[in-house]
Amino acid sequence: MTRLLTSVAPNQRKELERFGRFLVVGAIGFFVDTGILNLLVLGLHLVDNRQRLYAKTASFTIAVTSSFVWNRYWTYPDSRSKPIRVQLLQFFGVNIIGLGINLAIFGAVGNWLIPVFQPMFGATQGLALGTNVAQACAVGVVLFWNFFINRVWTYGDVT
Repeated sequence: MTRLLTSVAPNQRKELERFGRFLVVGAIGFFVDTGILNLLVLGLHLVDNRQRLYAKTASFTIAVTSSFVWNRYWTYPDSRSKPIRVQLLQFFGVNIIGLGINLAIFGAVGNWLIPVFQPMFGATQGLALGTNVAQACAVGVVLFWNFFINRVWTYGDVT
């Protein structure tokens, strides 16, 4: 990784470092999101489609709040030309669109995989496996949306 960074121009190196930090923050957000989602779906037995979408919305919102704090103070500490409220609203705006994308993918993949996995692995394990595969698919797509739009709009003041 060090060799790769030294072969890149300094301004691109800084951007790659930011993307690396964004990925770490995203991983933290993923674990917060997934942990809360599993607690709600499996622990509180929110198993029908509507309940899973509500659980996903709650877990996603908590994860976005955590991600904003980490991104504001660690990924983009030099982004201070905008008031925190403005950045928070922009970050949440980007992530609300991301939530829509996330929920569409999560719902479609979960509704497709859970009925496939439950006969193979049993009701609870099939639910858990289908929910988590759907979660990984949704997060994988939304990661790139969130990074690029937030980089340009929310943290566009960073050079």
